[in-house]
Amino acid sequence: MTVTPELMAYYERGGEATRLKEGRGRLEFWRTQDILRRILPPAPARVLDAGGGAGVHAEWLAADGHDVELLDPVPRHVTEAARLDGVTARVGDARALPYRDGTFDAVLMLGPLYHLESRDDRVRALTEARRVARPGGLVAAAVITRYSAVHDVVYQGLDGSEAMEAARAAVETGSMTSTRSGFTAHFHEPDEILGEFADAGLAVRRRYGIEGAFWLYGDVNERLDDPERRARLLDAARRLESEPSLLGVSGHLLAVAAV
Repeated sequence: MTVTPELMAYYERGGEATRLKEGRGRLEFWRTQDILRRILPPAPARVLDAGGGAGVHAEWLAADGHDVELLDPVPRHVTEAARLDGVTARVGDARALPYRDGTFDAVLMLGPLYHLESRDDRVRALTEARRVARPGGLVAAAVITRYSAVHDVVYQGLDGSEAMEAARAAVETGSMTSTRSGFTAHFHEPDEILGEFADAGLAVRRRYGIEGAFWLYGDVNERLDDPERRARLLDAARRLESEPSLLGVSGHLLAVAAV
């Protein structure tokens, strides 16, 4: 992933350790967890969490019995992830994975494609994921959808601010930079990931809308707080997760291919 000084500062502030554990970020976490638990090989599988941040997913993957290796370019993330039981962590770049061919049963890229603004770099990272996955293994990559920034700005009531201008730029160009936070990212069209996987020698087996439209509900946090309402919400999201007409409204997509 392309780590500019501004982006490094953004992640070194430490918000990544809690982003998916509070508020509506929990929907992204629980939905990603639900999808992965259905598609990953049975434990114990050897899993690479490339760009895995502070280990929010590596933690439960290890608790499920998988042998988890985490790689991330942000030293703070690696230090935090290395403290987790059952997780091995190192600093590295998703475009040049320091592993032998066919090392892993599953390779997860739940963050790198966000910050690789060059298509060539994204294809290179996916090619590396394919290389280090064993034959018959799995590659899964998450992307931010093209329209999510506009949706998020309106949800937060910031549609009259400069944040909307940055969000509109994401729609028009696929790239957004927040001068306020230092966050920069590429935003994918729903079908864009298909070509990137194909150029990396991978055929997408299925795309999943991680949050669906439910992350935009005004009462989403209240629904997530209540175990019964949360279960119904997650069930509804599961039923609609691969409906083509709804993929673009989701905040994130997960694309999955077999090697």
